[in-house]
Amino acid sequence: MIKEFKKFIARGNVLDLAVGVIVGGAFSSIVTSLVNNIFTPIIGLILGGVDFSNLSITFRDTQIMYGAFIQSVIDFLIVAFCLFIVVKVVNRVTAKKEKKEEKKDTKSAELKTLEEIRDILKNDLSSK
Repeated sequence: MIKEFKKFIARGNVLDLAVGVIVGGAFSSIVTSLVNNIFTPIIGLILGGVDFSNLSITFRDTQIMYGAFIQSVIDFLIVAFCLFIVVKVVNRVTAKKEKKEEKKDTKSAELKTLEEIRDILKNDLSSK
């Protein structure tokens, strides 16, 4: 069982996942800070300083804090939008790198095949 566990842990997918979770946790604090310290105050200025988190309804002895829910939804949308922008930028950078790599190898499939045939014929002639 210990050997199986070592094999499981040594697999690349598990290590990649662990690194992703750790980086995700660190990135989460950055995004939360961005939302709480930058975007939420800006939205508050735009909406005239409205703070949804204090809105509530009292029903009998129970206080229903629907404003906190609204604030959580707004925070989620801001975080989702920030992540969308980050992913979009990363995809754009990755696409530019892929285009550069494609430009390096501009030979057509036919040309590559002909070069392979040429190399095979050279090897056959030189071996005789």
